Amino acid sequence: MKVPLLDLKAQYRPIRAEVMAALEAVCDEQAFILGAPVADLERDIQSYVGVSQAIGVASGTDAILLALMACGVGPEDEVVTVPYTFFATAGSISRLGAQPVFVDIKPDTYNMDPALLEGAVGPRTKAILPVHLFGQCAEMEPILQIAARRNLPVIEDAAQAIGATWRNRKAGSLGQAGCLSFFPSKNLGGFGDGGMVTTDDQALADRVRMLRVHGSRVKYVHEAIGVNSRLDALQAAVLRVKLKYLEEWTKGRQRNATRYDALFKQANLLGRVTLPTVIAENRHVYNQYVIRVSQRDQLRAFLQEHGIGTEVYYPSPLHLQVCYKDLGYGPGSFPYAERAAQETLALPIYAELIEDQQAHVVETIKKFYSGS
Repeated sequence: MKVPLLDLKAQYRPIRAEVMAALEAVCDEQAFILGAPVADLERDIQSYVGVSQAIGVASGTDAILLALMACGVGPEDEVVTVPYTFFATAGSISRLGAQPVFVDIKPDTYNMDPALLEGAVGPRTKAILPVHLFGQCAEMEPILQIAARRNLPVIEDAAQAIGATWRNRKAGSLGQAGCLSFFPSKNLGGFGDGGMVTTDDQALADRVRMLRVHGSRVKYVHEAIGVNSRLDALQAAVLRVKLKYLEEWTKGRQRNATRYDALFKQANLLGRVTLPTVIAENRHVYNQYVIRVSQRDQLRAFLQEHGIGTEVYYPSPLHLQVCYKDLGYGPGSFPYAERAAQETLALPIYAELIEDQQAHVVETIKKFYSGS
């Protein structure tokens, strides 16, 4: 039995006619840059996330970059974030000449440990950038409290967390700005790159809109040095169709996560496999279903031999990347991030996954550890 890590074709088939009609409408109009489809999607996302402003940009990476720019982050500044995340989180900080300052993650949720945050904030700190990893919000109350005491903006990296909630508030509505990604593998994915900045701050939204078109509000008049980062109309048309199905797909992912939990327990694998931890006040949307295991790389190879797709998010924490050696961190600096990089494994979790496929995944993992 084949179990791919992600099957976008299975998601696409039932909505193909609707998607193609939306694309044809854009093609007939021949208006591809910003325009009505993008504005309509921005309003849809505003409503879904629960914010007053949403600004479509070219990628999730650019959403982080532009949010940082709009908050005034620049050379010699510091931004506090985590080392266990996709490179774009810290890379966007560095692109502005600022320095990422890392704090370790919690070993159960893989999100920022708020207990370590206060000690990382210094006189050069310009913002705090928590990551809602794998589809679960970071513990925002202490993060927001520390930020408020220090008068610092909180920029949420919500690239993996659209629809996730913390105390019934959606990811992207909790800080000064939220950053969404519409990369095809995300819970709400387009047909290429795309992203969005969400906020309730009108001035910040206006600045992001200006910065995404080369720092211009009026054509050929540039009040700042911005970038070219516009969500195109074709992507917006696709995303508007898919957004209507997002809650249904999210429930499918949650159903499959619950089924995995039950199957691992039935297989008596809890001594071998650590399941995802969900904080009680959170709604987890399972962009990834990540287990923690021993002999991770050998298990992954064994699963591949049996037709099961997996992925390692992420094999090396950012503080150990070559490009960040000058920050002065080394092995042991952030032990929980380093251990997660060595032990975590993402299993297939997409909504269209069927029970027999999940049973095959768990049975194969059991075979690996039983040696049969």
